[in-house]
Amino acid sequence: MTEPESSRSRPEGAYDVFLSFRGEDNRKTFTDHLYTALVQAGIHTFRDDDALPRGEEISHHLLRAIRESKISIVVFSKGYASSRWCLNELVEILKCKNRKTGQIVLPIFYDIDPSDVRKQTGSFAEAFDKHEERFEEKLVKEWRKALEDAGNLSGWSLNDMANGHEAKFIKEIIKDVLNKLEPKYLYVPEHLVGMDRLSRKIFDFLSTATDDVRIVGIHGMPGIGKTTTAQVVFNQLCYEFEGSSFLSDVNERSKQVNGLVPLQKQLLHDILNQYVANFDCADRGKVLIKERLRRKRVLVVADDVAHPDQLNALMGDRSWFGPRSRLIITTRYSSLLREADQTYQIEELKPDESLQLFSRHAFKDNKPAEDYIELSKKAVDFCGGLPLALKVIGALLYRENKDRWESKIDNMSRIPNHDIQGKLLISYHALDGELQRAFLDIACFFIGIEKEYVAKVLGARCCYNPEVVLETLRERSLIQFHVCIIEDERLLSRTGRTVTMHDLLRDMGREVVCNASPLLLGKRTRIWNKDDAWNVLDHQKGTDVVEGLALDVRASEVKSLSTGSFAEMKFLNLLQINGVHLTGSFELLSKELMWLCWHECRLKYFPSDFALDNLAVLDMQCCDLKELWEGKKILNKLKILDLSYSWNLIKTPNLHSSGLEKLKLEGCSSLVEVHQSIGNLTSLVFLNLDGCCSLKILPESVGNVKSLKTLNISSCSQLEKLPERMGDMESLTELLADGIENEQVLSSIGQLKHVRWLSLCGNSWAPPSSSLISAGVLNGKPWLRLKRLELSNAGLSDHATKCVDLSGLSALEVLDLSRNKFSSLPFGIGFCPKLWSLSVYECEYLVSILDLPSSLECLVASHCKSLKRVRIPSEPKKELYIELFDSYSLEEIQGIEDLIYFFWDFTVEAHSHSRNKLPKSVVEVMCNGRHQYLIFDIRGEMPNWLSYRGEGCLLSFHIPPVFHGLVVWFFILDRYSAIDNAIIIIIRNKSNGIQLFKESRVTAETEGWIRYIRRSEMAMEDYCADDELELCMSSEPAEDALRIGWQVEPVHFKECGVHVIAEKLDSFEESAVGRDKVKSSPPPYHLLPHPHSGSITASTPKQWSDYLFPKLPRHSLGLIYGPGAFD
Repeated sequence: MTEPESSRSRPEGAYDVFLSFRGEDNRKTFTDHLYTALVQAGIHTFRDDDALPRGEEISHHLLRAIRESKISIVVFSKGYASSRWCLNELVEILKCKNRKTGQIVLPIFYDIDPSDVRKQTGSFAEAFDKHEERFEEKLVKEWRKALEDAGNLSGWSLNDMANGHEAKFIKEIIKDVLNKLEPKYLYVPEHLVGMDRLSRKIFDFLSTATDDVRIVGIHGMPGIGKTTTAQVVFNQLCYEFEGSSFLSDVNERSKQVNGLVPLQKQLLHDILNQYVANFDCADRGKVLIKERLRRKRVLVVADDVAHPDQLNALMGDRSWFGPRSRLIITTRYSSLLREADQTYQIEELKPDESLQLFSRHAFKDNKPAEDYIELSKKAVDFCGGLPLALKVIGALLYRENKDRWESKIDNMSRIPNHDIQGKLLISYHALDGELQRAFLDIACFFIGIEKEYVAKVLGARCCYNPEVVLETLRERSLIQFHVCIIEDERLLSRTGRTVTMHDLLRDMGREVVCNASPLLLGKRTRIWNKDDAWNVLDHQKGTDVVEGLALDVRASEVKSLSTGSFAEMKFLNLLQINGVHLTGSFELLSKELMWLCWHECRLKYFPSDFALDNLAVLDMQCCDLKELWEGKKILNKLKILDLSYSWNLIKTPNLHSSGLEKLKLEGCSSLVEVHQSIGNLTSLVFLNLDGCCSLKILPESVGNVKSLKTLNISSCSQLEKLPERMGDMESLTELLADGIENEQVLSSIGQLKHVRWLSLCGNSWAPPSSSLISAGVLNGKPWLRLKRLELSNAGLSDHATKCVDLSGLSALEVLDLSRNKFSSLPFGIGFCPKLWSLSVYECEYLVSILDLPSSLECLVASHCKSLKRVRIPSEPKKELYIELFDSYSLEEIQGIEDLIYFFWDFTVEAHSHSRNKLPKSVVEVMCNGRHQYLIFDIRGEMPNWLSYRGEGCLLSFHIPPVFHGLVVWFFILDRYSAIDNAIIIIIRNKSNGIQLFKESRVTAETEGWIRYIRRSEMAMEDYCADDELELCMSSEPAEDALRIGWQVEPVHFKECGVHVIAEKLDSFEESAVGRDKVKSSPPPYHLLPHPHSGSITASTPKQWSDYLFPKLPRHSLGLIYGPGAFD
């Protein structure tokens, strides 16, 4: 196994792109233009130029540039192979790629055909004639191998793209490079120490090429580096999978109400990177994860798991994920890792490692300053090899003078070695007062909460800029920001940043609060524990020391309290009382409240004597309020007002605020009036009215809110019109209007010229309406800035699409037409030059998908039961993903031959009652032999025209000197469970027993397979002409069965067959010319004589497919096809 290099942040000064080219060919033309375009796009590029003086070997500087670049672009030109220097560079570039560093190699075939590079023909042949005279045979072979490998990579050819226009060609390359540079990996601090050995072990185990789903467990004490180790391994592996997801802080996040559901949504969103169906229970999430991910090869990390229920909700069974998937679990509790294939315990750092990590944070160097060595050793001894303590204490001492070091280390020496929290406490005491308050607020109330929400509360609490406060705490290694899935206002999903904190630091902060008043709960500054909070309030023990209190009794039977419980809490700033029923005078509550979170408040009217002047966030979701207050209120400090799902709310309050930024009224189904004072909210950027189904009119004053960016009026089914002045709102860029049927409202939407995201989907629970078309919303509207258009379930029939013209949407990037009833796509899609994502999911009447733009990167056409024909764009993007699950009428995919080097994945699944054929166009491309393929769950009988067939598990056969590949076909007597057995295919030389091919594969329960084996997969150097070969089928217990200790019955094979595909010599890399020195010209796709039924000859791949696939009755059929599908 090649040792992995870390794929975390690259060294300072490293490059995004290394540009290799032959200077004499295009230094002042194409390459110069490409380099300029890369730099102008902000891509840090190293340009090698062979006009510079050269030594005999590549310099250290150049080697470093190659190794530290994320992408290597190799410009192949006619003279490239004549340069010894270019060839040596290419060898080094491919070595880096093969070291599993995540580096990408992108070949550009400028004025040369890829086959000339691959086979060293044309001008490359002339160059190598000279090389063979001047250089050693070993070196020349190394160059040839490098060119062959590079020629097989997915790349760009000027002759095939952009009609030979260099400017367009360069533009497409820049787009592709920018897309590839978008990081999948996680932020990991630079200069990690002591993790290489363990991360290398885990990497080696997980990167072993086996088809089973492997699970690794990482366990150890808190703060020891479990999460960081998992992050390092994730970064090393994530680019090798179809999808990846890192689920951080699982234990803490799952403690929230219904907390497992957002984690499940993040898992689906991270991997699918598209629409995630709405669900609100973990059991439904389990089903969706299995349905959507069971065929995908994925990498999933569940970080900080503390309970079996958490694992069951996220990775309940290996069958949820596709073959070769890898799962990583980090936990304090080794008992949770019984199902893991391998477990690793993280130990404390060694003394030298501890000193290095400490120095990185205390001195920004790998070693301490000379006169601080002894003091550093004392500090390191104090930390006891715990990485978290070393980082926090190191950051504490950074830039301090020697006297301060001695004073702080002296204080440390008084703390017992086992007291981890005591060690971390030193970093807390080093914060100033405002930072301490913010740290304790987060530790007690706001872990896992959206950063923007937290910032609004902290901004009211401290005199500092809250963003500066949060960033300072992050720099001190006291908090972190994590990207995760948060609920979208449309019940979909969106990414956001939440504030997180290590459990040890959280506990340390809470311990600070407890230690200030160990016995008297009412004299603590913050009360977060439910039992403690109830005790203080029920017995009225609160004092003016209390600054924050959180109590959630929504799941409790006893919920009533008196406002007198708060009478002594004069300086209470932060209050959460979810589910509490308060009685009494609200004058007794603190007038200093800045955060009030009161979900499920049962009051009908908000108390008039409740002082709200200092509130920054008023969070009243799911309450019984009919009206917030009577009369006018001026609340200039209020930033967020959330009344979502307050079903009895009739009207919004008369509110004047110069600071309100978000107003959330989602699900307020009784709301009939939005007060005209909304026009005075001069800072409002977000207004959510989704589900306000009784609302008929929006006040004209909404048009005065020039700051408004996002408006959601989805499911406002009674809405009669939009304010006339909204068309002039330049800041309004997102309009969500799902389920709107009123033609006047829809017509006015067409006047919103500045919208960039427009959603006009139908409601899933109601029949689609034709109002969208009647209103003419989609009839050539000049939405020049529109980037995202969602029209799912919008009632688009064939008649409707005749009225739709999308050709004017020049900026459109994402189009969702799912669940509509047209048989052909609306006009104009092919004229959308920036469209990269198109979904026609569950368009049951759709027959053909034609005229797609060349910019397309993703086509989702699953469950299109009538779909027969798909036409690939004539100049497709380099990476095109097509999803066609359950589109079982598919007959033809035109242009698929252009995707030979562009496919990620292609999957066809037949329906359970289907008798369909695999699309012939797909078969034809499969038969060209450039890719492996596997078809499983074949049923029926083996066709009698196979070259060789026989009963049982052994079969002898011959192959000609020149052939293209083998089709191996077998059936078994009884279906077997995938957890029990792995099927083994061996092809060996019968005379000497040497294996030419071996593969072991665990798949889903099946009756038969077809596996196409390319010549290049076989060890043909061990084969002599005319030797008899033998196919040997067998089985062995799968690793799961061995680990559990089950007794497994072997598989019994009914019959097996081999079919030899021979082809005339052409441009394929599988050609035997030059390897076997045999020249032959058999008929193309000659099917060798069957030993029993004579010979069959098919002159074209299409004829070959006619023989192969019409005779296959099948329950289901899955096809894995594409570059690297079996790597």
